[in-house]
Amino acid sequence: MPSSVTHTRVIELKGNLLTLMILYVYDSDKILIERQFAEKIAPAKNFFKNAPVVIDLHALQNIDVPVDLAHLVDLSRRSGLLPVGIRGGNPQQHRMALDLALGILPDTKPIASRTEPPEETTAPAIKDKVITTPVRSGQQVAALKGDLVVLSTVNPGAEIIAGKNIHVYGALRGRAVAGVHGYSEARIFCRYFDAELISIAGQYQLNEDFDDKVRGKAVNIFLENDRLTIQPFEI
Repeated sequence: MPSSVTHTRVIELKGNLLTLMILYVYDSDKILIERQFAEKIAPAKNFFKNAPVVIDLHALQNIDVPVDLAHLVDLSRRSGLLPVGIRGGNPQQHRMALDLALGILPDTKPIASRTEPPEETTAPAIKDKVITTPVRSGQQVAALKGDLVVLSTVNPGAEIIAGKNIHVYGALRGRAVAGVHGYSEARIFCRYFDAELISIAGQYQLNEDFDDKVRGKAVNIFLENDRLTIQPFEI
């Protein structure tokens, strides 16, 4: 008898552009890795909680000393990160990654030190984005190819992301991540500064680290010698 079941589509697999954190590994020394995890990531556990991350091995310096991927994965998970794959590395490291249920990403050059915005190599995509309403808690708004302009407020628990610059004409109380593809010339501008976290090209700073002199002020944030500088506007 012919089946009476109607065959409807229940799954679909598509390529997509997602924002992932990249963990760049420069040295395989386990003690140094643990120390810098404690210094840089542990204080920001709420920000990194359940965030997918790719482990990048391109810049590994002492290639003669094997990196302990299992140790890196364990540290990442204990810090709230969720490792999903590796980038770079040799065939042995790829086999280790597969044993740890990690994916192997295409072997591209690292982009952490890029100082120019990414070139358009495919069909035209949305670049700058303007948001006229408040960005609510739990909401994420992104302009991955250009500037993000928010004409209202960014509430606590909200996140805004831009490939280049961020402009907030109201209060910035959530998280602001600019230069997300490694564009170190990016800047963050806002009229009232009290962010939970700010980041430019991978360099970040938490609310508790801000100088009280800049809280509640109009500020211009940029990288200077690979360090975040928060400069008040004299208005």
